[in-house]
Amino acid sequence: MSEARFPAGWDEDRVRRVLEHYEKQSDEEAVAEDEAAYESTTHTTMAVPVDLVPSVRELIAKRRAG
Repeated sequence: MSEARFPAGWDEDRVRRVLEHYEKQSDEEAVAEDEAAYESTTHTTMAVPVDLVPSVRELIAKRRAG
């Protein structure tokens, strides 16, 4: 079996904690968490045509870089 590889800032313990959070969550808690994500005043969700995704990612990366 190969060694597990994680994204930067993640390790096995963090993955286990996230899994535990979602496995213990009730249906009502899951719905509330999903709904809260759409109430943000600083972020939005939208459909983007697939061919524009690279351009959108580039704009986001430029903004994060400063």
